[in-house]
Amino acid sequence: MTVMETTEPGTDTCADPPRATRRPDGRDQYTISEVVAFTGLTAHTLRWYERIGLMPHIDRSHTGQRRYRNRDLDWLDLVGKLRLTGMPVADMVRYAEMVREGDDTYAERFELLEATRRDVRARIAELQDTLAVLDRKISFYADAGRALASEGSR
Repeated sequence: MTVMETTEPGTDTCADPPRATRRPDGRDQYTISEVVAFTGLTAHTLRWYERIGLMPHIDRSHTGQRRYRNRDLDWLDLVGKLRLTGMPVADMVRYAEMVREGDDTYAERFELLEATRRDVRARIAELQDTLAVLDRKISFYADAGRALASEGSR
């Protein structure tokens, strides 16, 4: 029996495992292992985020185990997006500090996110230019391949 015979049709056995379903607010306490499953981050990374101040205070159980909540998962999702923008960790930590400082930091947060958006747009434009070069090269080789194939069939 092959792997394909033991899996359901349309199932990609190489895909990420399905994400767990979040619990309703009020019953939303997750262990670090569960957060690892939700986010794909390692436990080491989660602890590091907490240590450097990127994560807000994480509640603890009576035995000292971390207990994450839905709001923490939402925050980690935002941090993941900020990482994808290329924002330096120091800026992410500063952003987290400003969030904890409250409404008085709205203008600073706005400026930080605006600057990040400008950087992302510049990178997107650069990637679009790179994609255009690749498209031209691919078109060239496709045309050359068709020309060679038609010569060979004569």
